[in-house]
Amino acid sequence: MEFVFSVHPSNIAKATDSSGPQKQGASITHEAVAVTTKLLSSVPGSMTPEAWFGGIADQLLQLMDGKSGQDLAKTSAQIVGYGILGKKQYGAPGTAGWNSFVQPLIEALNPSLMNENLVTIKEEDDIIDLSQDKVLIKAESLKVSLQRLSVLLLSNPSSGLYKRVLRPVLLQLWALASWLNALPLTDQEYVKPARTLLEAYLRLFGSRDTIWPLIQYLLSKGSPESAKRPWKYRLTGKGEIEIVEPPSIKKEVVGFNLNWNELEEKAATLVRLVTSCCSKEEISSIFLDLLRRWIQAAGKEKEDIKIDIPIQEQDSSISSPVLDLIEVTILQRLMEQAPENLVSHFDQLLELICQVFRADAKAQLADDLVAVVLSLLNLVVTAPTFQKSDIKPEELEVVEASLNRLSNANRAQISPTARNLAMLLKYRDEVEEPNKSITTPSNRQIEDRKTYSLAMNYITGSAENPPPVVAEGLNLISSLILAESPILDIPAVTVLMSNLLAENDDFINLRVIKVFTQLANKHPNSAVQELLDHYLDPQEKASTDVRLRFGEALLQVVERLGQTFAGDIAQKISETLLSIAGRRGYRPKTLAKQVREEKRQKMKKKETDDDGAADLMDEDEDITEEEKATNDILAQILQGWESKRGSEDVRIRASALSIFGTAIETNIGGIGPTLVSASVDLSINVLTIEREMETGILRRAAVLNILSFVRALDKAKESNTRLGFGLTDESREDIVRTLHYVAATDNDGLVQQHANDVIESLENWQISSMMPSQAASSGPELMSLAGLHVNPAGTLVDGAGRPRPRIEEVE
Repeated sequence: MEFVFSVHPSNIAKATDSSGPQKQGASITHEAVAVTTKLLSSVPGSMTPEAWFGGIADQLLQLMDGKSGQDLAKTSAQIVGYGILGKKQYGAPGTAGWNSFVQPLIEALNPSLMNENLVTIKEEDDIIDLSQDKVLIKAESLKVSLQRLSVLLLSNPSSGLYKRVLRPVLLQLWALASWLNALPLTDQEYVKPARTLLEAYLRLFGSRDTIWPLIQYLLSKGSPESAKRPWKYRLTGKGEIEIVEPPSIKKEVVGFNLNWNELEEKAATLVRLVTSCCSKEEISSIFLDLLRRWIQAAGKEKEDIKIDIPIQEQDSSISSPVLDLIEVTILQRLMEQAPENLVSHFDQLLELICQVFRADAKAQLADDLVAVVLSLLNLVVTAPTFQKSDIKPEELEVVEASLNRLSNANRAQISPTARNLAMLLKYRDEVEEPNKSITTPSNRQIEDRKTYSLAMNYITGSAENPPPVVAEGLNLISSLILAESPILDIPAVTVLMSNLLAENDDFINLRVIKVFTQLANKHPNSAVQELLDHYLDPQEKASTDVRLRFGEALLQVVERLGQTFAGDIAQKISETLLSIAGRRGYRPKTLAKQVREEKRQKMKKKETDDDGAADLMDEDEDITEEEKATNDILAQILQGWESKRGSEDVRIRASALSIFGTAIETNIGGIGPTLVSASVDLSINVLTIEREMETGILRRAAVLNILSFVRALDKAKESNTRLGFGLTDESREDIVRTLHYVAATDNDGLVQQHANDVIESLENWQISSMMPSQAASSGPELMSLAGLHVNPAGTLVDGAGRPRPRIEEVE
């Protein structure tokens, strides 16, 4: 990796960017990472995948520890996650890549995944005490595995990788993330990494099926009860956590060692986790499942109660007093901490309430059960969007009759509540303003609003949201854009995308650019204006790299618009690009910053002249004259790229001119003759006036802009499109004369080569312009004769003029 980063051409510019020698190894560029990923993920023909990945796994995993730098750790994780685990033949469970990179990490968290013969470590003592716990995984191995899993998953935006890797260790992550009374060391090295991974997993896949195992094993401290060889996490005296196997002579029975405080705290932790990571629909679904099970358990003493909504088989098969107590505790916590999230499934909740009321009418139920049901009915009735007409007539009849019956009953705990609810339900609709018209949203609007809220929570909910969660939020936004949902707040979405694009995360940036292109199809004005504002950067707040990213997004939008790139949008984009590419740009804030930086550099140089003279002489002795001259030229070019005396950065100008060339090829007719002519004049002026070595990239963009103009004219001629303007002989001769001069005298080899290519293209275009277009008719043609079937094109046709199949003899 270090070798590729050092010798890759994209690293040369960054290597010479600083005046002093580089001490921390080669710079990491995106192009070099792509080459390294392809190199390390390709198995040599002389080796098996098992041997190849087994040989490089330890080195890549050690790089993830961050001892060689966080940038290298993140790069290694991306190589493993994208290049190796992202391929089905290497990244699926059981394959060579999985066994080399993932299996060792998850086995350190869950030893039950190991081969039974390997679930042990070498004993340090000669005498083994069978009455003591046997250490299976040391604390250091557990800490390193958690750290490597965090780096691997949080550096890659793939949600599929998250699911594959964490699903086998979900219960173990919960046991660590819910560790009680953790010491600062324990919290920093074990609890926080596990909680971060668990939160990201629940944000992506937080459903009822995912949460239910956490409820069943709420008090778990290691392996599930079904494990053949039980083990548990144990806190050492130093505050570290290790994995041990209890001796066979010592058996713990959870039911008899139940700690009520531990149950309360773990239930509260799980409820906080669920309410912060899961959607309201999933929270409501979990609540309804818990409520059904509790009502069923409470009604077992009376055979008259029957709940028509069945409980899933996997839940009904698992039942114990401890589990019942856990479920009731979580149910209570949900009603206390998140009552507003429990009524999303309005129909199911109301149906369950009616079932309890019917059962209570047949045989009186416990007051605490009826009190809970009345509390839920209060949540339903007091919801802001509730209307009495939302309840089915038969269910409304059951509710009103039950409330009247309970109001008149002599049950001190529930009769006053029932009386108040009956009055509230009776006058609920009259509380609203009589003239206020309430528009009931459609099912699609409700679902779109939920999707939009979830997407915004994924993207902006927390500053620590990992890339997979943000990527999933962008996917949800993209689906709403493609569906043309009216729920979308387009200005807010464009501002949010701009903020994400300003961050330096390549995987997220690519997805953001894709969202911008989709927005441009549906809302071109908003998307284009947002991109132009950040690309032009009139307030001078963004760096050059950030502006170039917005330029890349603008390029993709222009290409996506295609023939619709015309009118005001084309005018606005073209004028902005020409203003950036021109020589009149003035940035006063940048000028003031350059003056301050120049003074600082002079003071720093004056201070270090005496101290560093000897060191610089020793370093210069190791460099040849040729290398020194090359470095000086590169340093001059890099220094010249930056803004001089407050002018625009050369890289930004070259970028703007290149985007304009793409716009000309996309739809030259939509831009118009004035702006196209201005771009050609600007390109000629750049080639003749700005001939410094550091402006070579700008002259390359200028030559290619002229080439794009010639290609656009040729494309219009071939498609028989009338532009209303063209290239006169006089203008063509002026351009050719300038290009001949550039090809003979320019100090940049690529500029000379591009100039010769454009001269050749202009000559070919001149020749082709003298010939009629293929699409144009060459004169009168013979179309038909009386009594004969005439086919001037030469294809075989039948009597009706339809083409017939041709039979040809082939060797």
